[in-house]
Amino acid sequence: MQVINTVGRRKTAVARIYLTSGKGEMTVNGRKSSDYFPTEVLQIILNQPFGLVNGEGKFDVKVNVRGGGIAGQAEAVRMAISRALCEVDTENRPPLKKEGFLTRDSRMVERKKYGRAKARKRFQFSKR
Repeated sequence: MQVINTVGRRKTAVARIYLTSGKGEMTVNGRKSSDYFPTEVLQIILNQPFGLVNGEGKFDVKVNVRGGGIAGQAEAVRMAISRALCEVDTENRPPLKKEGFLTRDSRMVERKKYGRAKARKRFQFSKR
């Protein structure tokens, strides 16, 4: 199996992954995934695509992720892994699509506007 390269995005986080056949090792920015994503919830998010397609322990994943926060990064990695698993076998696509792992969640923080306190919040109004 050749190396499969895919990209996943969430908010401002961008994850580039390299998927190869192996024994289930995952490195994120040169560190073990359990060190980079310490909480159990984030570990579950990372392994969800493999659990859906019975791919646990079959693939090695090398991840480069930057931007955003830790939760957004984890969801970006999940999307990239899901896209890579679709390239491995086209039969993996329907269950991943049903769970929403292939859908790009484009919700980002709205930019601050001038004359306002935040994006939509206004300064206190004083009649006199």
